[in-house]
Amino acid sequence: MKPQALKPPSFRWFDYSRYSFSLGLKAGEHTILSGHSASEYDSQTRAIVVKGGMAEQSRTAWTKIATILEVGGQSLADVVRVVEYVTPAGIERYAEAAGARAEALGANRPALNTVVVNSLLRPQALIEIEVTAGRGEPPHAAQAGTSPAWAPARASDGLVYLSSVLPLDEAGSVVAPGDVTAQIRAIFARAARILDAFELGMSDIVKTVDYLTPAALPAYKGTAQVRREVLAPVFPAATGIIMPRVAHSGAMIQVDCIASRYPRAAINPGWDSYAQLTYSPAIRAGKLLFISGHAAIDPNSGRSIHAGDVVEQAAYVYDKILQVVGATGGSADNLVKTIEYVTPAALPRYREVGGVRTRMLREPLPASTGVVCETLLRPEFQIEVDSLAILD
Repeated sequence: MKPQALKPPSFRWFDYSRYSFSLGLKAGEHTILSGHSASEYDSQTRAIVVKGGMAEQSRTAWTKIATILEVGGQSLADVVRVVEYVTPAGIERYAEAAGARAEALGANRPALNTVVVNSLLRPQALIEIEVTAGRGEPPHAAQAGTSPAWAPARASDGLVYLSSVLPLDEAGSVVAPGDVTAQIRAIFARAARILDAFELGMSDIVKTVDYLTPAALPAYKGTAQVRREVLAPVFPAATGIIMPRVAHSGAMIQVDCIASRYPRAAINPGWDSYAQLTYSPAIRAGKLLFISGHAAIDPNSGRSIHAGDVVEQAAYVYDKILQVVGATGGSADNLVKTIEYVTPAALPRYREVGGVRTRMLREPLPASTGVVCETLLRPEFQIEVDSLAILD
């Protein structure tokens, strides 16, 4: 199916036609928006600026999102998943963002993923908000009353989006402080309980995103055994990103998951190294292709490519992503969403990655979010791209 770019006839904040992404795309029942902050063009300084504190920035982002959704005949009532990328300064004022979200969404209770980033691409930005909209089912009766503003999981169009799962006990205390392997075991146990309310299990998960702290990194390889125990034999697509902290300050790791009611199939262009890994290059579920995060690493030899050059790394990564999509018979036309995680070292040349996107991708360009992480799993990596395709 050909995605439709959502192009508001009037978008007062900036000229979106100048960028290498779409504000949002609609493909069938799925509506996917780029991340939106309070950025706007200032005619006096002739620059993009971000104004206001956390509450004002959040309200501006929600107003943008509502404007974009309206083009596709939808509203904030149709939002089923929210991802809020928040800076370390912003997380200290996160209650203000929660208040603005509650104002915007009213009675709607989507799944909520809270991601604490190193920084956002606009230095003054405290928060960037990304949403998915669709034909959402009401929150499951078993979860009623758990939160006034978000649900532990939300079902829509054959998918179940889980809110960020943290290693917390029923009292809200962190499980196994300092032990990342025990924490991910607790996370998967909690995710299994949530999915059970939807008559799904861990074998139905199609995508995991691990956000871990620098302190978790030395022992992170040990979590692979837990994945083998819980997620085999068809491993989901996966991404692992190091951030300064996770949504609970005492935890070492959080996992954001998506499960599917559709049968799952692992997609591999022929890369032998994945036989040893606990994730697949991509998982196809219905018409959706959930693609793992890819960095500039040779998928057969494990050798890093283009160390220290974010532009060449981006070109290599997008070529890998298109190889994965091509293994299903698809092409760049099917790519609908990208999340670019970039390191601080990449920022001086990151603008040049836009040229890579316009050269390698197709109109309508995918929705996209770009955030600055603490680091990636190898110090020579400067960019990792997480992506989604919708197949014909």
